[in-house]
Parts: sequence; C-alpha cells; structure tokens
Amino acid sequence: MMPILLILAATASAPQGAWYQDTFTTKEGALQVVLVGHGSLMFTWKGVTVHVDPWSRVGNYAQLPKADLILITHGHRDHLDPEAISLIRTPATELVVCRSCEGKVEGAKVLANGQSLTAKGVGITAVPAYNLVHRRENGQPYHEKGDGNAYVLTFADLKVLVAGDTENVPELKELKGIHLAFLPMNLPYTMTPEMVADLARALRPKVLVPYHFGTSDLQQLVSLLADLPEVELRLPRKP
Repeated sequence: MMPILLILAATASAPQGAWYQDTFTTKEGALQVVLVGHGSLMFTWKGVTVHVDPWSRVGNYAQLPKADLILITHGHRDHLDPEAISLIRTPATELVVCRSCEGKVEGAKVLANGQSLTAKGVGITAVPAYNLVHRRENGQPYHEKGDGNAYVLTFADLKVLVAGDTENVPELKELKGIHLAFLPMNLPYTMTPEMVADLARALRPKVLVPYHFGTSDLQQLVSLLADLPEVELRLPRKP
C-alpha cells in the first residue's frame, strides 16, 4: 500500500489554514510548496515567490508574501480574482496568463498552449487544459481547448505540474519527468477520481497531490491507485 500523507510541517511563509504544505529539494535550493486552498498555490524558491490562481475566498492575501510571479490558468472567477492579484502584486511582479485572459490583467504576458518562457528564473510551459467529456447543458465544454493552461514549472531539476481545470487529456498524458503533480478532481468541471487515476498512470509523477477537489471522495482515489506504489499520493485536507 502506498504511503498516504496528510499536511506536513508548516513552511515559514505558509498561511494559517493552508490545505497542504511541503518542502522539496532541488539542485539550487529548497522549494516550498503551499496549497492555500481550492486551486490556489504558492511556491517559494531561491527568494522568489510564485502565486498560481490566487483566490481571496480561500486565503488572506493581504497577509501572504508579495508575488514575484503570478500565473493564471484560466478566466473563471475562482482562478482569476482581481482582488487577490491586487493584494500581492508589486511594480516588479511579472504576470503570465492564458489566451482567454488576454486583456483582463493589465501588463500580463499571454502564454498560449505549447509556448514556454522563463520568468524570475522559473521555467514555464503552457500545456492544454480542457474538457473532453464534461459539458454544460447546451453541449459546450466547461473549458474549451486552447482557452486555458496547465503549467509545467521547472525549478532547477524539479518539474511541477499545475493542471488547472482539465480532464485527463492526451497532451497531459504525454508529459515526462514530472516530480510533483497537482491534479483537479472537482465535478462536474474537471476530473472524476477515475480520470485522475488514469492520468496518474500515464504521468507517473513521484508525488501526486489532488487539489481543487470540491466534494469528491479522496479515499476513492487512494483505492484506485493502491497498486501504483511508485506514485506517492499526498492528500490535502480542508481546515
């Protein structure tokens, strides 16, 4: 049976009530990882603070570290929150957004699916994030292909996948060398536990953290991945 870990020791800059926090080793120093809540993440590495999809409903961004870099996966209000961005942005903050957010965040760089750049020393690659199965009543996918990004973040020799809102799409299954993967499990907008397990089997990350999970049963994912010991499943929990 694979080890199942709940929240680990707090990092120095972690907010009270964080859903998950951890520290990973890279060749260029420690990477501190905090799941602030829902789909909001914060990374600290070599003195650089990276916020992904900050949402003021799950974190007190007035008290969190200012951002050197902000990444937005897509334009839904729980991922693109102008209030949270304003609280952590400084004149030196760099912002990277997906195609559908072009013009919605002043001064942001647009990174389309398949494009890469380096900002504040962090490598960033945008990967398609979209729905194949789950759709609205009118037949429109909750997330259209090309609109939103998953991000592969490279911190020296360590690659982190932040999947955003997506299903287990082929472009994500093709990724290699992912050390840490954050995969969403929030129905009906993203993945079922079975979809997360399917993607995990393709990716084979060293560590998998389900996030943005709504009311989904995390223990179901535990059961689905019980025969995949090479993937360490670490479960966040709501405070």
